[in-house]
Amino acid sequence: MELRYLAAPAFLRALPALVDIYMNAMAPPADHAAGRRAIMEHHAQYPRFHAVVAVSTGNGTAAGFAYGFRGQRGQWWHDSVLQELLTRAPSEEHQWFSNPFELAELHVHPSWQGHGVGRSLLERLAAVRSERTAALSTHSGATAAHRLYRSCGFTDVLREFYFPGNPHQPFTVMSARLPLRERGSRKAAHRSHGWLWTG
Repeated sequence: MELRYLAAPAFLRALPALVDIYMNAMAPPADHAAGRRAIMEHHAQYPRFHAVVAVSTGNGTAAGFAYGFRGQRGQWWHDSVLQELLTRAPSEEHQWFSNPFELAELHVHPSWQGHGVGRSLLERLAAVRSERTAALSTHSGATAAHRLYRSCGFTDVLREFYFPGNPHQPFTVMSARLPLRERGSRKAAHRSHGWLWTG
């Protein structure tokens, strides 16, 4: 498995394959693909956008990807989460969101899940960030994704949160200080995976 960094232009060119990974990993209705692609195209325009893709060295196909950007006011996710935090605890400073890296998407094709690809993507993506914290949202419950994030140092800052327009799916918002928690597997991942910059 090889990890490649994608700048925004290369990310946009790779979108068909990345959306396919998302659709296989999340299994949404088929008609969601176009909307997800539009969201990802929009995200690529955000400040300090970074993406990482995991590519099989055997056949050159993408196995997973992750991307994020600097979170700030005026972005839908950032504003939705911050508004809920201020509603629940208006007297707190909410330090997690004063200078955050927003991990927007992290998905691994089902055929590659359980092989450490998600952890490698997360650690490699976070390693190049200069923000104070990282923040993300994930489906609520005892999921594999939640366990991964907890093992990397993320903590729950909002539980049972419903994003506007999605009243049926609760999310957990999580955050961690950067750099992420060191683990032995992180060092092993850095030794075993290549690192290519693609423009």
